[in-house]
Amino acid sequence: MSRLHAKQLRLLIAIEESGSLLGAADKVGLTQPGASKALRELEQTFQVELFERTNRGLIPNEAGKCVLRFARLIQADINNLRFELDAIASGAGGRLAIGTIMGAVPLLTDAISDLLEHQPRMTIEVVEDTSETLLDLVDRGRLDAAICRSSVSRNPDIYESLFIKDETLSVIANVNHPAIGAKSVELTELQDSRWVVYRAHMPMRRLLEREFHEAQLNFPLHLVETTSTLTTLSLLSRNTDLVALVSDDVANYFCRHDLVGVLPLRLKSRSEPYELVLRKGPKRSPTLNLLLESLNKVRKGGPAWTADEDAGP
Repeated sequence: MSRLHAKQLRLLIAIEESGSLLGAADKVGLTQPGASKALRELEQTFQVELFERTNRGLIPNEAGKCVLRFARLIQADINNLRFELDAIASGAGGRLAIGTIMGAVPLLTDAISDLLEHQPRMTIEVVEDTSETLLDLVDRGRLDAAICRSSVSRNPDIYESLFIKDETLSVIANVNHPAIGAKSVELTELQDSRWVVYRAHMPMRRLLEREFHEAQLNFPLHLVETTSTLTTLSLLSRNTDLVALVSDDVANYFCRHDLVGVLPLRLKSRSEPYELVLRKGPKRSPTLNLLLESLNKVRKGGPAWTADEDAGP
């Protein structure tokens, strides 16, 4: 620790972002010789080279990627320290950055609503995206945690994953869709529909592709791909021929407000459960523990969690 300096870590991140030592030096306020010396000292400290020198610039090798991941986490923790100190000084309730996949939006918003009742001064950032993107943001320290699926990661063991709930799915459509009100719908009847789906390789997309494959049907063409709940709702409300596969929680929320209808299609496949995923190792922040308490209140099923850093699934 005595040989590491904050400016060296900032330089490391700047090199990855700019791809050159000169560009990185400008970002952190060093001369090029000064930046070269700082990088050399850093590599001597870790006793390994961190970048490959190529005609495209400096590219982090495997050791460099490892050091960069921890450098970003250190930077994020220092930023979080600043936010918490500012919150203490102002009498506010702290700050929380949480990610969510589309299917968990209703659950998370219920938990946030409960949390804000008890912590009205808390600042909360919510990012909705795919599990893959959210895990990257957790890796970089940009999110405190995310409700998503760690199974999409190549290294799921680097996370602490707390079971949230099993996810069940529904196919929804505009309230004026021809199949609304029918006793049952077969998948073949929806083969020519335009589907609103997640992009390829995401768990829910793979499940839908499996349904069509097992029914010996070609997967639909001319898809609309989005990770946004609002985009999905807006598209369905304006088009009577669109259909979408969403979690039951999302479908129920939309239906309660008469925004869409659920098609009576029985799916054979089961979706993967989703989890609260956070970095393994660091002590949980007080704000994250408060969110865990609220999630425990509003979710149904599954084990309760304890609000401490050693809690497991």
